[in-house]
Amino acid sequence: MSTTRVAIAAVGLVMFASLASAQALGDVAKKEESRRKDVKTPAKVYTNSDLRSDTSAAPAPAPAPQPGATGTQQVPSSPSGVQPPQAGDKPATDEPKKDEAFWKARIAKARDDLGRAQTFADALQSRINALTTDFAARSDPAQRAVISTDRQKALAELDRVKKEIEANTKAIADIQDEARKSNVPAGWVR
Repeated sequence: MSTTRVAIAAVGLVMFASLASAQALGDVAKKEESRRKDVKTPAKVYTNSDLRSDTSAAPAPAPAPQPGATGTQQVPSSPSGVQPPQAGDKPATDEPKKDEAFWKARIAKARDDLGRAQTFADALQSRINALTTDFAARSDPAQRAVISTDRQKALAELDRVKKEIEANTKAIADIQDEARKSNVPAGWVR
């Protein structure tokens, strides 16, 4: 008998909760309806055609002078969209900002170049070793001549790569020296 009472109480509680939430949901719907009536302009609906970029767009107009600014003179826009320099403007420099990212990217590129050259030199040395072994194993003069020519080309390329390794090593040292002279923290060029 007590389990029946508990079951009836649970069913009653669930029904009461559903009635309470339905009433709250009705209140929310009424509030949203009144809010929508108060909105005067409908929201902008964006479509795919609105999102397409227009590559033939005209250049952006020149910014308007700041309110309260004195002594500024409005310069007419040029047909190319590029504004001529105004009095008091600093000349634009092509030199990038030398911050931590600049120095780290510069030293990383130099080290990548050095690593690539060293890997290529190792591959060339392996090729030269194989050609030398192959040359010694051949007895046909025609085959030996072809192998000798290939070996000479590989030796010449190895000399070129060794010079490139020296140049890359010097470039890394130069970057580190330039950074030191520019008072750049050592951690930026490690």
